[in-house]
Amino acid sequence: MRILKLDNVTKKDILENLLKRSPSQYKEYQESVDIILDDVLAHGDEALIRLTEKFDKVKLTAGDLKVSEDEIKAAYKAVPDSLLETMKRSLANIREFHERQVRQSFITTGDDGVILGQRITPIEKVGVYVPGGSAPLSSSVLMNIVPAKVAGVDRIVMCTPPGKDGAISSEVLVAADLAGADEIYKCGGAQAIAAMAYGTETIPKVHKIVGPGNMFVTLAKKAVFGLVGIESVAGPSEILVLADSSADPEYVTADLLSQAEHDPIASAILITTDEKLADTVSKRVHEMAAGLARCEIIEKSLENYGYILVAENMDDAIDAVNEIASEHLEIMTEDPFGIMTRVRNAGAIFLGPYSSEPLGDYFAGTNHVLPTNGTARFSSPLSVDEFIKKTSLISYSESALEKASDDIIAFAKAEGLTAHANSIAIRFGKGI
Repeated sequence: MRILKLDNVTKKDILENLLKRSPSQYKEYQESVDIILDDVLAHGDEALIRLTEKFDKVKLTAGDLKVSEDEIKAAYKAVPDSLLETMKRSLANIREFHERQVRQSFITTGDDGVILGQRITPIEKVGVYVPGGSAPLSSSVLMNIVPAKVAGVDRIVMCTPPGKDGAISSEVLVAADLAGADEIYKCGGAQAIAAMAYGTETIPKVHKIVGPGNMFVTLAKKAVFGLVGIESVAGPSEILVLADSSADPEYVTADLLSQAEHDPIASAILITTDEKLADTVSKRVHEMAAGLARCEIIEKSLENYGYILVAENMDDAIDAVNEIASEHLEIMTEDPFGIMTRVRNAGAIFLGPYSSEPLGDYFAGTNHVLPTNGTARFSSPLSVDEFIKKTSLISYSESALEKASDDIIAFAKAEGLTAHANSIAIRFGKGI
């Protein structure tokens, strides 16, 4: 793992390199995605079946698309009791955390009969996408569905690609059922996003789509935004560890690898003020990786987007942390809470040696769907807020409107919008 001195040049180069991972940089795939979207829009279920056979190598019928109650019951039997109980404990933590985010509608009243307020209503229908692949992401199922349920969403539709046997992972099915998915469909890729955005004969159209996916899924979500809502345009996973001489190099090493194993273009960065720690971690990452199941992926990730940056002082280190704005930030310093107060940009902050990143992935209750690719500068973790709408409420009495009428008319005329001015003036015999 390369060691670099942290300065303005290396920081600029690293930021530019990290931005190459953004979905916005993969425009050459957009045409292929658009063809899939148009196909599903035009041909519905028939396109889904055809595309599932092409990409997932499994032939389904329209009747196979929706997961049956019998399949869910079979999934429960296949999941070990110990894992089932773990899922339930994790779900309880996630629910408890997100219940604290629930907002209330409010009404304010003023003089002369002025009533203003904000009404909170849940989104009616939400689609959740869950990727397939080699690792069944049952934790992601919980993280996306539980906040929607807490928000009060009426109908939660989940899509996930089937395996080559035509089935969905038992762990994923059980997690979806525990979390409260109303319908589950065997459909993946950009075609699943199209199905939820446009609706087909079997899969209903939703109002918002959330959940991670590969580049094709991400570009599809980006393409249908506006027709439906999305939570983010997510990039590959990333971790940044900020450490000083007090940090345990074994903990730092293990935590960097925990994210590098996600993807060959995942990012793992250590910023430290201690050269000895930098040297130790640089050697240990490859030694430790050699004993892990996803060693090949880890090595590619570290080669492409792994960095150890040595800063002259903690001020410079914190400045770099804020510029990189990592999805996950671990602070392993003598005073992690003091350092935390100076961090403006991070998706989630893990404080101290016993708050490793997988704690947030699986169990703490905070959401692991986080802003990536520097978007933590302006974005937040997935929350209950993603599944609600805010509606403004306005009621003026006659006297209140008359008191404000001259100001409103003057403002409207200044903008050249005489119909706006007339809408007010006509109520008081001043119509144009």
